[in-house]
Amino acid sequence: MSKTFRAWDVDQAWVLPPSLQDFVPAGHLAHFVRDTVREGLDLSAILGRYTEDRSQPPYHPAMLVALLLYGYSRGLYSSRQLARACEERLDVMAVTGLQRPDFRTISDLRKRHLAALGDLFVQVLRLCRAAGLVRLGHVAIDGTKLRANANRNRAMSYRRLREAEAKLAAEVAAWLARAEAVDTEEDAAHGRDRRGDEMPAWVADKQRRLERIGAARAALEAEAAAGPDDQDPNGPGPSSGMRGRNGTWPGSGEPPPDTAQRNFTDPDSRIQPSPGGGVIAGYNAEAAVDAEQGVIVAHAVQTNPADFAALIPLVDAVHGNLGAKPREVSADAGFASEANFEAMAARRIRAYLAPGRARHGDGHEAGARRFKRCPRMAAMAETIRRAGHRSRYRLRKQVVEPVFGQIKQARGFRQFLLRGLHNVRGEWAMLCTAHNLLKLAKASA
Repeated sequence: MSKTFRAWDVDQAWVLPPSLQDFVPAGHLAHFVRDTVREGLDLSAILGRYTEDRSQPPYHPAMLVALLLYGYSRGLYSSRQLARACEERLDVMAVTGLQRPDFRTISDLRKRHLAALGDLFVQVLRLCRAAGLVRLGHVAIDGTKLRANANRNRAMSYRRLREAEAKLAAEVAAWLARAEAVDTEEDAAHGRDRRGDEMPAWVADKQRRLERIGAARAALEAEAAAGPDDQDPNGPGPSSGMRGRNGTWPGSGEPPPDTAQRNFTDPDSRIQPSPGGGVIAGYNAEAAVDAEQGVIVAHAVQTNPADFAALIPLVDAVHGNLGAKPREVSADAGFASEANFEAMAARRIRAYLAPGRARHGDGHEAGARRFKRCPRMAAMAETIRRAGHRSRYRLRKQVVEPVFGQIKQARGFRQFLLRGLHNVRGEWAMLCTAHNLLKLAKASA
């Protein structure tokens, strides 16, 4: 007796069209994101820009927004990845309703509405609070370095810019002089239909490179002449990316240091220290995370690798987003400064900021001498020392570090796709929105 198998007839046509609800199981994230975008978010800032009457109706912006947010929650970030998924993945088809926008349509919507897409973060955050996922009892803050869409080797230091500019200027001047000296001979050689004095391509290429190098050098000098931006975490920051707490060179009146760099691929990116001990061309992406369920309650991106200037703006952003202040805030030593402790006290927020690790062999008296001029930092160092493993500071690592691990490791986002500080901030906002959508979906399951 032969075994009976289920029929496998790939040529069988469906009598009735399938239901989108059957593409993936009930309660799947695809259904949740699609329905949240359709019913829970105000997209008027995006829909309001479509006023012209077209002969061919475009794809619905809400569908494309749902596609982007679902893609970001599933580790699909590039427009080409998303367009391919619209043709190959049932979960994505459940979001788009079997529509197949091409990658250019997806990319254009993201670029056109990047600011409005970033603003959806607050709407999703407030949905999380309404669901009881945000308490603001303890908020942990930290930053992570992410690669820019730029080649680190396409950057030049201020010293090399000056040297290359002088060398190229001399080469271009010599070539132009030589071209002028043989103009008459070239006229005869080229004939009547050509003047014979056209600039050779190899001269033009060098000329364009000289112009780009000059522009990069001028940008560095403009930063040196500008005032310091230590109080603005979203400011451009020094091009070297290595300025310390006292900020010596923007606004110092001195020329940029020879180590200051400018990247030709993404001029807004800066040299950032890498966890592996090297450096990357990238940005410093920061987040404030609520301890209740790991929901991101504020975010920022800055070019300065130092974190201390971002603390107060992030805390104020939490209040702006939710209308309430956290009772406690923890952050690592990169955010600790006497000024930050004073600002947190003025806001009546209990701050647990690590003043810095004691050097090996330093005793209690040595630590006290180190913070002699910083009484608030000295008091916090003593508080953390006495509390030991019971210190509230211990919450920092277990609250904020998993969020970066989920974004970078679980969902594979390690490099920004967009270029320029404004665009990178919008992309980071979308990542934070997708993270909070996942938290909301889990709570709603």
